[in-house]
Amino acid sequence: MATGQHWTDREIALTVADYMKMLTLELAGQSYNKTAHRRALLEQLDGRSKGAVELKHQNISAVLRDLNCFWIPGYKPRGNYQEALAHYLEAWINTHPEFDRASQFAVEQPAFMPSGIELSKLLVDAPTPSNEVKETHPTYAVKRSPSKRDYVAQEARNSALGAAGELLVMEYEEFRLRSAGKKALADRIEHVSQSQGDGLGYDILSYEISGKERFLEVKTTAFAKETPFYASRNEVSFSEEFQEQFHLYRLFEFRKSPKLFSLPGAIGNHCSMDPVSFICKLR
Repeated sequence: MATGQHWTDREIALTVADYMKMLTLELAGQSYNKTAHRRALLEQLDGRSKGAVELKHQNISAVLRDLNCFWIPGYKPRGNYQEALAHYLEAWINTHPEFDRASQFAVEQPAFMPSGIELSKLLVDAPTPSNEVKETHPTYAVKRSPSKRDYVAQEARNSALGAAGELLVMEYEEFRLRSAGKKALADRIEHVSQSQGDGLGYDILSYEISGKERFLEVKTTAFAKETPFYASRNEVSFSEEFQEQFHLYRLFEFRKSPKLFSLPGAIGNHCSMDPVSFICKLR
């Protein structure tokens, strides 16, 4: 079969099953070999290329994103997926309760301030905006409502993870300012969510090199760089009112190898936001 032809039901089912086996291991904190999995999968498909399988993996990540589940880091979500893919993926989830158990385990795990982080390498570029066209499937409805859980929301409620992320950002900001020779400013950084409460619209008061105040809201995930996050109405409003000083600091892959990117200005400038839940998906 030529790689440009339509994926058969058999190929979709095989690819979904293999991806979800890897993801379940990922959620459980167990090791696996992506290359070995891909090699074994390719032997079962009808002449598909590595690139075609990579794209299908990205499509699966996009379906999982749309179900508010996590996905395998490195397989950036890519939309325009077949409706059949969403059906097969949901059917797999409904018949494999171990995935829900692994997801539940992953979001409830405590987290602590990591040690030995090379702070000079913590900051990375933010994800580039996606140009994908979002497909809608008016006849497709999620059918796993009895067991469906919003794992992104549950992780957002993991207070230990959030607190650990804020402490790492405090350490990073002190490093950033001290490295610029601004020890006096570094000494003035305040963890306002702890000292004044968490209703201010930001977590940490830091400073620019010039001495101008920098308001930091920290969002932490143990998962992929593009994982959606929740913002409160107050955080969104504050980011709009103080656009020139507000930064959303997004920590990702926190438990394995923490990295950080910054989204300056209003949160809505970088994300599409659900008007009811305020879940933010990077554009």
